[in-house]
Amino acid sequence: MFLRILSVSLSAAAVMAVLPAAAQTQAQPLGGSVVPGVCLLSREAVFANAAAGRAASARLAELTQAAQAEVEAERQPLEAELRALEAQPDDAARRQKAEALSVRWQALQQKAGHISQEVEATRVKAMERIANEAQPLIAQAYAAKSCGLLLDRNSALGGNFANDLTADVVQALDARLSTITFERERLPQATAQAAR
Repeated sequence: MFLRILSVSLSAAAVMAVLPAAAQTQAQPLGGSVVPGVCLLSREAVFANAAAGRAASARLAELTQAAQAEVEAERQPLEAELRALEAQPDDAARRQKAEALSVRWQALQQKAGHISQEVEATRVKAMERIANEAQPLIAQAYAAKSCGLLLDRNSALGGNFANDLTADVVQALDARLSTITFERERLPQATAQAAR
């Protein structure tokens, strides 16, 4: 059961990397005057719409599926052993086998948790790389629009979005970084245990 929950959480982590902007309530363009010097940006929309962000999300989904398959390959034999063990009469030998199976199950749970942490570390590193690539582009768009203040677009309830830098940053990021490749981060077991 824990492993099924883990596989759902691994999937959820990949989906959250893919759809952060979709979960946000969009502000409404209500019109009105442009506030000089006040600009808006949605970093989530940049990650979701830029080619590198989409590539990172797709790769994270692949890595998540591979991680789930790795855990599932070990879980299925353990469940088969458990079913076979349940059919045996309750005696000292069965209890001893059940204890050994419990130890293996706990080890698999720890491995699954460790893998989940590796997938999350991979997501953080990939998003950090994209953010680092986007930062100078945000500064350029900010200067080009003569901004004096940059606000998170997702915190605006409505207004005139003429000074929204998001599309410009996505376009510039696509020109600079069209894709991103990476492998799953490998964390030492001690790091994974300390993080709990």
